[in-house]
Amino acid sequence: MTKDIPENDAPEMEENGTSSENEGTTQDNSETSVEEELAILKDQLLRSMAELDNVRKRNDREKEDTAKYAVSAFARDILNVSDNLRRAIDAVPEGAADSDPALKALVDGVEITETELLNSIEKHGIKKISPELGDEFDHNLHQAMFEIETSDYKAGTIAQVMQDGYVIHDRLLRPAMVGVAKS
Repeated sequence: MTKDIPENDAPEMEENGTSSENEGTTQDNSETSVEEELAILKDQLLRSMAELDNVRKRNDREKEDTAKYAVSAFARDILNVSDNLRRAIDAVPEGAADSDPALKALVDGVEITETELLNSIEKHGIKKISPELGDEFDHNLHQAMFEIETSDYKAGTIAQVMQDGYVIHDRLLRPAMVGVAKS
């Protein structure tokens, strides 16, 4: 005994056994989930592109820093040569070069060599830090080796310079070694 259902009252059946009434709801849900998935994928793409751009910028900065500061170790070694040239000049007693022409020629030659060396390293971004007596102590550029009790200089200022310092571009290569006045 089967009841005949009038065609107008019965929901239409698809070949797969689902009714067409559910199809509209499923299609709306399907469109919504596709739009959500599209939005998620678009967000992921934008984030990936931003991350890739950040990696590229970071790589460019590192490459630039490497080019700027690659010579740091070599420069520190060369600074020892410059220091030794200065020590050789300072070792000559005052007035001795004036009385001996050979010694005068030697001192002049060492001074010219030191000047040429300093000019050469300055072309590569290395600059000498020569603190003056009485300058304020700056822990970013100077290294305090000791304190000197003195009334000649204000407390916290440079009272003695033991060794000049150097910077390469904007970084400290070697601090100037100084004695600091203490009241």
